[in-house]
Amino acid sequence: MTETALAAGEAFEPTEYIYGDLKSGILLLCDHARNTVPAPYGDLGVPPEQFERHIGYDIGARAVTLELARRLNAPACLSTFSRLLIDPNRGEDDPTLVMRLSDGAVVPGNARVDAQERMHRIRQFHQPYHNLIDGTLDQMLAAGAPPVIFSIHSFTPVWRGVPRPWHVTVLWDSDPRAVTPLLAGLRGQEGLIVGDNEPYDGALKNDTMYKHATSRGLAHALLELRQDLIADEAGALDWADRLEPVMREIAARPECRQIRHFKSRCD
Repeated sequence: MTETALAAGEAFEPTEYIYGDLKSGILLLCDHARNTVPAPYGDLGVPPEQFERHIGYDIGARAVTLELARRLNAPACLSTFSRLLIDPNRGEDDPTLVMRLSDGAVVPGNARVDAQERMHRIRQFHQPYHNLIDGTLDQMLAAGAPPVIFSIHSFTPVWRGVPRPWHVTVLWDSDPRAVTPLLAGLRGQEGLIVGDNEPYDGALKNDTMYKHATSRGLAHALLELRQDLIADEAGALDWADRLEPVMREIAARPECRQIRHFKSRCD
């Protein structure tokens, strides 16, 4: 279902929080959960069909995140605004924070974004999402051992005419504690093609994982699931089946429940 402009005057909440056991040992994140644009921005001048593409949001990622949160009884933090408005998985100083052109689609509503408007979007949308993550982590740390952070994303099955062979990939920077068992657990499942830092590299200065996991010394991993595999309810449930036991096993590892700092490849 398309979730573009909201009705005029309707209040917009930039975050979605799923309550869970603060001692569960797992925090789930979904940076690109929805393709919604707040009413004052209309549709950013972008045709509705563009919001259904990966440039609008990560197709299927929210459904997988919600199902995992339910099964694991783990808290989850999700954004509610389209990445075309502002990308929560970029640092505030990143030049791609507000995109004027995204995979061939021109975004007229971003064409004249100046420093003032950029800061307005940061304060209204970007910062509340990251404040929610920070606040949740503070509560989890106060409640018990440090949690493992898993961020759920999705990627297109074809990029510029070239099919992507992976069913799932794991992106990471330099902390292998959650990544090594995650890769092993996925590769142990029959028929899966699992990528390691493909089709993107997991080291990005001031992105969500850098800001909340690397900087805090928390074990973490970013999962990219192929969009055609999770675009419907059956696919989301199948991947929750695949991921749930692997995540439980990782959260039970003592080395993953400690604060330990690894030097980022970005620094």
